[in-house]
Amino acid sequence: MTRAERLALLGPDVVEHIRKRVAAAPPPSPELIAALRPILTNPAKRRTPPADSAPAAA
Repeated sequence: MTRAERLALLGPDVVEHIRKRVAAAPPPSPELIAALRPILTNPAKRRTPPADSAPAAA
């Protein structure tokens, strides 16, 4: 969805309200960033099982 489509769908008042709420939010902690980084950098990647786990049945 493009910026213009979002603006048309939500309207300028709602977009401005969202922007103000985002600006007022505290910054994320380093721990939260570290926890989310693997998800946000490669969301479709599947985690590999630990080395000591048994292989999945076929």
